[in-house]
Amino acid sequence: MPQKNQKSNTGLAIPQKPIEYMDIKELYELAEILRGRILEVVSKNGGHLSSSLGAVDIIVAMHYVFNRKHNPFIFDVSHQAYAHKLLSGRFEDFSSLRQFGGISGFCNPKESSADYFIAGHSSTSISLGVGVAKAYKLEGKNGLPVVLIGDGSMSAGLTYEALNELGDRKYPMVIILNDNEMSIARPIGAISKHLSHLISHPMYQSFRNFTKKFLEKMPDSASYLAKRVEESFKLITPGILFEEMGISYIGPIDGHKLEELIFCLKRAREMERPVIVHIQTIKGKGYKIAEGPYEKWHGVGAFDLATGLPLKKPATNLDDSISAKSPTEVYSNTLLEIAKGDKKVVGITAAMPGGVGLGKLMDLYPDRFWDAGIAEQHCVTSMAAMAKEGFIPFVSIYSTFLQRAFDQIIHDVGILGLPVRFSIDRAGIVGEDGETHQGLFDIAYLRIIPNFVLFAPRDNATLIEAVHFAHRFDSAPCAYRYVRGNFVLDTLKSSKPIYKPSCFVFGKCEVLNEGRDIVLIGYGNGVGRAHLVCKELENLGFSPTLVDLRFVKPLDENLAKIIESHAISFVFSDSYKQGGVASAINEMLSQKGILKPIISFELDSMFVPHGNVSSVETHLGLDTSSLFSRTLEVLKTHSIAPIISNPTLQSQKPLKSLET
Repeated sequence: MPQKNQKSNTGLAIPQKPIEYMDIKELYELAEILRGRILEVVSKNGGHLSSSLGAVDIIVAMHYVFNRKHNPFIFDVSHQAYAHKLLSGRFEDFSSLRQFGGISGFCNPKESSADYFIAGHSSTSISLGVGVAKAYKLEGKNGLPVVLIGDGSMSAGLTYEALNELGDRKYPMVIILNDNEMSIARPIGAISKHLSHLISHPMYQSFRNFTKKFLEKMPDSASYLAKRVEESFKLITPGILFEEMGISYIGPIDGHKLEELIFCLKRAREMERPVIVHIQTIKGKGYKIAEGPYEKWHGVGAFDLATGLPLKKPATNLDDSISAKSPTEVYSNTLLEIAKGDKKVVGITAAMPGGVGLGKLMDLYPDRFWDAGIAEQHCVTSMAAMAKEGFIPFVSIYSTFLQRAFDQIIHDVGILGLPVRFSIDRAGIVGEDGETHQGLFDIAYLRIIPNFVLFAPRDNATLIEAVHFAHRFDSAPCAYRYVRGNFVLDTLKSSKPIYKPSCFVFGKCEVLNEGRDIVLIGYGNGVGRAHLVCKELENLGFSPTLVDLRFVKPLDENLAKIIESHAISFVFSDSYKQGGVASAINEMLSQKGILKPIISFELDSMFVPHGNVSSVETHLGLDTSSLFSRTLEVLKTHSIAPIISNPTLQSQKPLKSLET
């Protein structure tokens, strides 16, 4: 497919020569250009580095062998698809990777028609491929889907549901299994390479078809030897699982030798049946510092190319206060201390032990803390059984991934009311990963489940209290959410919490500031936003009451009295309006017959784009200045004036020192 002449600021450029006309030397040179561009941009913007570098050669081979118009490329997760973006007209624009208004870190058809499907969660690709293959068959189209899936995604049930149907229906499809941590099988050297050629060769495929038809006509007693002959081809390769499912297997092959890749992909294309091509790659290929199965190089921030060191060092405080740590680190340390004193405490995560802070607990207590792989549904159901057996399970999963286990949360945890504790990391706006990763749904979908208790800390100090409360609470399932990065309150002071933390009391809110007329209600990180607006309003002479809701389910009955005694209430929470915090409050007030205006500063119904958190919040009107202006507009509409009449105070602008 012809390429535009595209250049980067440093002179890297894709050749004008169409990729299908390049010789092998030119293809290797192209792969190096792509790696250089990925390193150039990711070292400045951050992103998924090692997986993208490792898949460069595969993607070059895909673009060389297949025509995307007839063979749509379907990427699983798609965090490994940077080379595909570069080869499909986005080489120059790639400098805006993961920036607000720029190139997404994942595939997205809204960005380019070259991206067949949006992908940010794993294990969807083969199922999508089956759907494409069905459509092609019904429409009589030529071509087949080409799927690229990583070995990690093979741990999810959805993958095997799709493989099960594919093996039965035999739709033509090429599945490229990118095994980048040798978790499926190890290479068998020259013999393996020879077998890969042999198995993919038309002569072998012809032999298999002949054997199959021959065996169908022979009695079992006469066909035994013939069966053993065919089985011998499969038993000396690692693909017997797939072969037994009815899917042809080629591999494993070296994923960094373009000659081998091109040869096997061409053979797979010509087989006209479902084929898995097992390719082994090295994560971080081409950047020695990152080469290997190192989790820290999977997703990175900006870093120095020469040393690999991050450009922005994590903020630290001289007094090593609790507010200096990330919420994930605070959760990890707190759960570790609890686990040391209580052998009944267990925990599980779905392929993100480092991301959710369970890594150190797995190292110390490997029999009590587990990584189940990309299997959120299994995580939830297995912990439901452990809760029934009297253990104290903590399920640690990102908000965006927990929604994949919605059925299990209802059916296996909720109905029996089992005390499973859900620690929801990355709640709220997460930034550069965008639509597929924003943690904005958990309040709405968990709040509708009977028996569930939902609460949230406002800062690191109260996160400690939240984990302890969850440990003690054994009468129902519960879930608490916390942010990626830092709580707003923890960014304002480093030596001690702004508000002294207190123990969580079941179903009780906490009044942080007594006032008149106006109530600012914060939930979780929303307390920090409400605090900033509260300070701005006080500067203008208003007297707001500030409430940390703490529990959105059940709601504190006393909250109704607080709202009823004030003229107007504002709600701050990193969640959607539909089914969110203000919705819950309005439901309670409606049942009590209380008619008071509740203004929600939660998000409207939309999928939030990618970009750094600050840019996204400003775009959505969630920065301090916008929230304060919106609050004043509402107060003006309702004719609510400052308690203290002070023209000097009223003329002041929002304090920039309070901005985070």
